[in-house]
Amino acid sequence: MAGGETRRVPIHGCALYAHTILIMTLRPMKIGFLFNHDCIHQVSHTAPIICELVALGQDVTVMTSTPAQEAHVRRTIAPCMDRVRFVRIDIGPVSQAINVVAQAVVPFRRIANLRENVDLFRGFDALVVPETTSALLKSHFNLDIRLIYFPHGAGDRSIGFRDVTRFFDLVLLPGAKTRDRMLDRQLIRPGHHAIVGYPKFDTVDMAAHPRLFDNDRPTVLYNPHFDPVLSSWWDMGMDVLEWFARQDDYNLIFAPHVMLFRRRLHTSVEHRRVRLRRMIPERLRNLSHIRIDTGSRNSVDMSYVLAADIYLGDASSQVYEWIARPRPCIFLNSHGARWQDNPSYAHWNLGQVIDSVSELPHALAVAKERQREFAPRQQAAFEATFHTVPGETAAHRAAREIVSFLLQDKSCPPEPRR
Repeated sequence: MAGGETRRVPIHGCALYAHTILIMTLRPMKIGFLFNHDCIHQVSHTAPIICELVALGQDVTVMTSTPAQEAHVRRTIAPCMDRVRFVRIDIGPVSQAINVVAQAVVPFRRIANLRENVDLFRGFDALVVPETTSALLKSHFNLDIRLIYFPHGAGDRSIGFRDVTRFFDLVLLPGAKTRDRMLDRQLIRPGHHAIVGYPKFDTVDMAAHPRLFDNDRPTVLYNPHFDPVLSSWWDMGMDVLEWFARQDDYNLIFAPHVMLFRRRLHTSVEHRRVRLRRMIPERLRNLSHIRIDTGSRNSVDMSYVLAADIYLGDASSQVYEWIARPRPCIFLNSHGARWQDNPSYAHWNLGQVIDSVSELPHALAVAKERQREFAPRQQAAFEATFHTVPGETAAHRAAREIVSFLLQDKSCPPEPRR
């Protein structure tokens, strides 16, 4: 193969069955799943793969940095939980003291967790992670290990397509959209990436339609991001809540990205902006037609996505989960973005884009009618974003790709990093 590249050939039918039998007869590989974050929103993107790896005879350990993450993993992998080891990672007292100050500017605890647990990670054949901070293990902490990355979400923000992706040995992807953009930027290389689908969907009853309000009004889901520049919360969010509080035509679910209310001070290294989050007045929390949820499990398990009729947002990748069932979308351009033809705003082509809260009443009024225009775009975007195979889960495909990669990787010399 030119350039010293290895290329894995897709396996199907009888060959797939024989390959699976071969995998299960070899020595189990030690595979670690690392969940190193403040919140639980990343868990469902990789945890479903665990039971599939166990079914293939692999030795799996789950490492979590918070009790909430561990509890969420245990719920997700209940059928195989007794065949998986759990380890809690933490930082020492000096790092904890530094974190009190540093956490407002950088994710210090997450970085310290990596640095202070290198010896633990060294005992694995591979680590599976849903974020890119773990690349520090290779770039700064001199750990020689196979890193496997599955992005937590399938969105368009530029931060998901950074050079740090090159540090990962295998990148598992939800669909062609993400793959093509990463290939264009030379972030992934042949033989070291695979499209598997979206394991989070494996855990959700996509036909569900939870009823959250005791009326028949249309329900709007307002889902702002936390980024100090891209999020509509900072300049429009409170006005959005106030408008919904005054009217009686719509219900509102306010379920922002779980990180928005995790801290008061938000820093964007990418956009070099720091902002202090405002508090929500108590009077807005006690209205029968508004539900405010700033970070429960319902915010990350698609409960609200399945319950609402209209999506109102900005930069969150959750919009791609929303269009699994095409419905109206409205996007708030609070920062004057020139979004047309910009791949980081591709999702804004899936609905109306408005520049002020004063435009919201009209956008809502015509949302159902204009959905005829946007539904075909949403369907096409969903198919490009998420690979699906009837009768087979994304988690199963991901597990098979992981084991196949590690087996072939052991039989080939390491490639020079480009």
